[in-house]
Amino acid sequence: MTARELDAAGITDPRLRAAYTHCRELNARHGRTYFLATRLLPPGRRPAVHALYGFARWADDIVDALDGGRDGGADGETARRAAALDRLGDDLARGLAGREGAAPVVTALADTSRRYAIDHRHFADFLTSMRSDLTVTEYACYDELRAYMHGSAAVIGLQMLPVLGTVVPREQAAPYAAELGVAFQLTNFLRDVGEDLDRGRVYLPRDLLAAYGVDRDLLRRCRDTGRTDRRVTAALREFEALTRAAYRRAAPGVPMLDPVARPCIRTAFVLYGGILDAVAAGGWAVLHRRAAVSRRRRALVAADGLLRVTAARLAARRGTTLTPATTPHPPSRPKEAA
Repeated sequence: MTARELDAAGITDPRLRAAYTHCRELNARHGRTYFLATRLLPPGRRPAVHALYGFARWADDIVDALDGGRDGGADGETARRAAALDRLGDDLARGLAGREGAAPVVTALADTSRRYAIDHRHFADFLTSMRSDLTVTEYACYDELRAYMHGSAAVIGLQMLPVLGTVVPREQAAPYAAELGVAFQLTNFLRDVGEDLDRGRVYLPRDLLAAYGVDRDLLRRCRDTGRTDRRVTAALREFEALTRAAYRRAAPGVPMLDPVARPCIRTAFVLYGGILDAVAAGGWAVLHRRAAVSRRRRALVAADGLLRVTAARLAARRGTTLTPATTPHPPSRPKEAA
């Protein structure tokens, strides 16, 4: 199947094929929801998405996984991570300039950037946010968090947009693509509160937590003891509501996409929204366990996506257009969780 995708994308150079294959393996191994949604794209567009994901994952792993986590630790460890990010940035600059890069993820990303004319500033902004993760461990307010997420999430949506294609001018769809990237990352922040805390980081804004009488110490006690606290639950519910609002703002952008790309994004939209549902259904116990969408729901959403893909491709062959019926409903809090 990988060869079919590469052939469909017109990627014939053996070195490029190996680089894209490496990125695809990263996506399949680490990005379960993202990878499933990518499978709904036309084969020729999938390698580009794998390249974008692979580079982002590689950079994030430098920040997160080097010697066991980003806890701010010893100055020497932080310096090592910073140096590794700098080397990646230098390698990317060479790749984007048309010179040979060292890392396979850079080779694939540079090729994708050329094929789809992706603005290089998006990659620079992404690396800026990754560098901030080495020293910034919390955010005073949502505006501060949004500034960080511009580079860590919004630009991912903007990188994806040329690959997905649009039926409106790209600049019209761009704000919605950026907002969907933010919605996905807010979802991850909520799901991963406990894991991020173990890395010494708290992404939930400090003023939001303080409004409910929550601070880092209380989060730590709950994490360590396995106990829940109504103040923490209230703060998490507030963050959940904030995240659902981001999905509502992003939703109008889906019908702006190329019809054959809509099922992919709709599937990611629904599955990531399903993580919020799982968090709520589990009593917001994200400090103690990781919420996940059930296999049954994933299968149902994927099956629906396949039906939509088939309809979109048939319509494209016939030269007809689809109605905006593919617009996903923004995730709303389940009644039992209200």
